[in-house]
Amino acid sequence: MKKNLFGLFLLFALFAFGFSLAEAQPFNIKSSSQTPYVVGENFSYEVKYNKAILRGLAVGDINFSVERAADGENFLVTAEAKSKGSLAKLFRQNFLQEVQSIISGKNWNILKSVKHDVQNDRVRDSEAIFDYESRQVIYVEIDPKDANRPPRRVASQIDTGTHDFISGLFHLRTLPLEVGKTFELTVSDTGLVYKIPVRVTRREEQKGVLGKVWCFRVEPEVFGKNRLIEQEGSMIIWITDDARRIPIRSQIKANIGKVEVKLQSYSYKPQV
Repeated sequence: MKKNLFGLFLLFALFAFGFSLAEAQPFNIKSSSQTPYVVGENFSYEVKYNKAILRGLAVGDINFSVERAADGENFLVTAEAKSKGSLAKLFRQNFLQEVQSIISGKNWNILKSVKHDVQNDRVRDSEAIFDYESRQVIYVEIDPKDANRPPRRVASQIDTGTHDFISGLFHLRTLPLEVGKTFELTVSDTGLVYKIPVRVTRREEQKGVLGKVWCFRVEPEVFGKNRLIEQEGSMIIWITDDARRIPIRSQIKANIGKVEVKLQSYSYKPQV
């Protein structure tokens, strides 16, 4: 088993579900004035692992919340992916990733992304600053357990269409999804920049906590040569075919098995 690959699976799952937090106020894709960020929402997902006789093992949880940033003008989206149960007991893999993304309240550009990443004994803290005047993303990563370790610094060229995982996938849900269409997201992670083609391949009925709903089957190409993950694999996301654009399920396949992610609960508490 590749070291920390389960952690990557949870990261993929977080990536898959970082873009649709707007049930309380349905998003109108024809109206550019409607924000995709709804303050006060919380979503919870469960991650299960399948391979051979190991079927349906609960290995992680993913949670999202949307708030106002401290300045009162921008948005703060917090995402957490963490291992649980069978992952820790059977495979001795513990994973926690906490991401805080600050998004402009004016044009929805990502401004800053802060990440706390724990994979077993390995811990990394990082911050990415998106500077649109200099057209750069500046990424700095430190090891909080080793003060003598020099920071890792990466700078890459960006344009105004660049996102982190969270803002990029919030942006995806604003697009006019339709079977046969292909879009491209520019996403920055760890200071590097990737082009991610996204295909809308089918319209299928899915059953879950929202009942039976028709969904678009969306396939981001994150696996492969020169992709975010340079190995064979695939990702599918099912997004409701309605104004809400809620991702209710994701399926991720790679060489060690299959991961299923499903919506478990939703709550909405408006902030005063």
